[in-house]
Amino acid sequence: MLKLALFFLVISIIAAIFGFGGIAAASADIARILFFIAIVIFVVLLVAGLMAGSTLL
Repeated sequence: MLKLALFFLVISIIAAIFGFGGIAAASADIARILFFIAIVIFVVLLVAGLMAGSTLL
């Protein structure tokens, strides 16, 4: 799942580069949405991974 979160993060950054560069105004909004979704997924999975890792000790 962490790979999926990082994948969304990379896609959103690429879309942001194209969108903020003036290629398409709509892709900037999509990039913003994808970026925040990727950040939320990343943080949730990071916390879940830390919680799972701490129970093994």
